[in-house]
Amino acid sequence: MQSKLKMATLSIQHVLAMYAGAVIIPLIVGGEMGLSGKDLTYLVSIDIFMCGIATILQVWKNRFFGIGLPVVLGCTFTAVGPMVAIGHQSGLSTVYGAVIASGLLVIIIGKYFGKLVRFFPPVVTGSVVTTIGITLIPVAMNNMAGGEGSADYGSVSNVCLAFGTLIFIILLQRFFTGFIRSISILIGLVGGTIVASLMGKVDFSTVGDSSIFHMIRPLYFGMPTFEWTSILTMFLVAVVSLVESTGVYYALSDITEQKITEKDLARGYRAEGLASVIGGLFNAFPYTTFSQNVGLLQLSGVKTKKVIYLVGVFLMIIGLIPKVGALTTIIPPSVLGGAMIAMFGTVIASGIKMLSRVDLASQENLLIIACSVGIGMGVTVVPGLFSHLPENIKILTSNGIVAGSITAIILNILFNEIKPKQKKQMQSVAQKAS
Repeated sequence: MQSKLKMATLSIQHVLAMYAGAVIIPLIVGGEMGLSGKDLTYLVSIDIFMCGIATILQVWKNRFFGIGLPVVLGCTFTAVGPMVAIGHQSGLSTVYGAVIASGLLVIIIGKYFGKLVRFFPPVVTGSVVTTIGITLIPVAMNNMAGGEGSADYGSVSNVCLAFGTLIFIILLQRFFTGFIRSISILIGLVGGTIVASLMGKVDFSTVGDSSIFHMIRPLYFGMPTFEWTSILTMFLVAVVSLVESTGVYYALSDITEQKITEKDLARGYRAEGLASVIGGLFNAFPYTTFSQNVGLLQLSGVKTKKVIYLVGVFLMIIGLIPKVGALTTIIPPSVLGGAMIAMFGTVIASGIKMLSRVDLASQENLLIIACSVGIGMGVTVVPGLFSHLPENIKILTSNGIVAGSITAIILNILFNEIKPKQKKQMQSVAQKAS
């Protein structure tokens, strides 16, 4: 009985550690798409439910998919900017079409991705993640002001709530360690919402109107639509996520002292692709490993997969209770914006961390970073730059993240793949001549 209680406690800790990161993504995407309170509640609930499904798919090692390591899955922040951009341009149905198609592509390339990783070194992935993080900051700033189009946009009360939430999160990070630090975003959101409710800025009607239990429905927001630019965008996001996941797999392999093979990695990649396909069909999101749970795993010292299976079950149960999902939708935009600065800033910091592993003394690497981030940001800020190009070329230029990513990949091949080969050929010719 005591061991079961301990397992349940550890599982709840894992749920809390990833909960804020899981719910903030549907809140941002749904908010940007202007969803009603009811639809936003469903979006949050189905995302939490699918986090549970995705986690179980990854932990359950079988012949076709599953890495078999104690890893928790959730939607990656890297996907937020692209999904918002696709949603604004083509609608929510195109977002889900891109998620499904990119998931299928990941399943297809899963077996070979280990060989493709060489084309996505830190100089490429770091540039892409940095660009994505930077493009998310305006979303956070608008929320800090109260949400674009709101009657009290930029009011003193909204700015105070936003910065109060951010400062609270910073103080939790500064003065606490371990589990409290790992759930600082969640505590910050709760604290900010409590203060906002005392100021009369919280509407509890969504919670009262929502049901206690609901059944999930596939294609809740309609049939997916497939558009090449959007699919390419989400596929590039998926590739970046796979590179990050590979690092998490090896970290967990080291922590659990469980060796992983190339076949294990392929099963892990396929599990992520399958989770994204199912997520898209049920109008949720693409899923990848949550690194904060790796830290919690190391902190607790408990490395059994049974705890993570229980995490998946808990997430599925929570996802079937709309009132829990509705509680997250009452968070005022200003409070959410304060937390977003910390979370999206972390995305930028992650990109910079990746770039720190790059040889920055190399002029070639500096040029790759400069051009890819510059073009990615340029297209985002001035989207009409390539408006007169042919449609088949605009597929690669209409989205800043795609344009920046393609630039980074091509320049990396030019400077770091082709050039070394040419050097070897020249050395070989010189040796023969001598």
